[in-house]
Amino acid sequence: MNRFSRRLTLRRSALILGLAAISTVWLASANRAHAEAQLLIDAATGKVLHAENATYPWYPASVTKLMTTYTVLRAIKEGKITFNTLLTVSKNAVAQQPTKMGFKLGTRVTVDNALKMLLVKSANDIAVTIAEGVGGSIDGFADMMNANARRLGMSQSNFVNPNGLPAENHVTSARDLGILARALIQEFPEDDFYWHIHSIKYGNRIIHNYNTLLDRYPGADGMKTGFICASGYNLVASATRNGRRLIAIVLGAWSGGARTQKAAQLLERGFNGGSLAWLTPSLGTVDALAPIDAQPPNLRDEMCGSHRRKPPSEANDEDEEEPAVAAAGEGGGQAFMLSSLKPSQGKFVLGPPVDTEPPVVVFTGPADHPDTIAKTVTATKKVRKKTAKKTKPAHDGKPQAKPEAKAQAKPAPKAKPKLSSAAQ
Repeated sequence: MNRFSRRLTLRRSALILGLAAISTVWLASANRAHAEAQLLIDAATGKVLHAENATYPWYPASVTKLMTTYTVLRAIKEGKITFNTLLTVSKNAVAQQPTKMGFKLGTRVTVDNALKMLLVKSANDIAVTIAEGVGGSIDGFADMMNANARRLGMSQSNFVNPNGLPAENHVTSARDLGILARALIQEFPEDDFYWHIHSIKYGNRIIHNYNTLLDRYPGADGMKTGFICASGYNLVASATRNGRRLIAIVLGAWSGGARTQKAAQLLERGFNGGSLAWLTPSLGTVDALAPIDAQPPNLRDEMCGSHRRKPPSEANDEDEEEPAVAAAGEGGGQAFMLSSLKPSQGKFVLGPPVDTEPPVVVFTGPADHPDTIAKTVTATKKVRKKTAKKTKPAHDGKPQAKPEAKAQAKPAPKAKPKLSSAAQ
């Protein structure tokens, strides 16, 4: 073989290797695009406005805590416990993986405060504390969760723990989560406050909700984020405009930022697509969606593999808000900066986070007064109502609150926090 032939052969080999590499990247991107589920429904009617892979089984991760919350609220409604019932942190709760409050063994917390910590901090130790206090054990509480799931028609769901930490048979689907979200909104309207608390204050610590739509998307009012390596980044979100409430569900997003953006896009589609609704074929109601008998996708390698710039920690919600990076090998076309989200009218939907409400004070130990919860909810509703009057969307779609609105807002009732040494 002469020098020219060898050179030509080398060039052909390089071209083949290059095409193979491009194909690999394309296939990886295609797999990521496929391994995702989305659902948009009307909260009042259950009408499906958009659905992609909505009936595929999925690992729920921390959105499991919505069912934990539902099970607790049902137990309260049935008179088995009250919001002021004291729960005790056990050795098993202390041993849970982060994210957690980090309370020491024997710490006591009311059901009311536990729910706030559960839904804002996504605390895995609090989830176990709730399960053991309400159901007697994790298995006993899981039985209660599954009984509620069956009663609601969540035919694709099976729960084995209260926090969503990895378990092979712990599954749900976007369809089932839509049914659950509607049930929470419709059955417990007086407790709607819990799933859209922007932040909590424990001692000197201020903990913000991982659902950043609450501070960035006009009308956002719920519900819960979740992440484990096998599931990807999950979000059940709700928002209300002009008296109409929508629920958006995203499962398997590439990052916390991408998940937030996709949910906002779904909500925008629902709020702005009314005039073209007649062009869209009817998808029926969420409970009528036909379940698919399949194994849930396991996204561990692509979500937590070494190819990621910063592989997320397993089930650590503190890693959920990893910035989305639009770069090859780190999400590619699947990841976008939040600021790139624009609806068809050309207005920005998401702006920088804006603290529209003061943190809700939480504490350990018994409630100071029997009506502590009622006072907290009433004060928060007053703040939200006052803020809403002084906040209006600007031309760019960002909420513009008057500077004095925050100063004039009445804080939640003060309750002297009782700190545990582990949480300081």
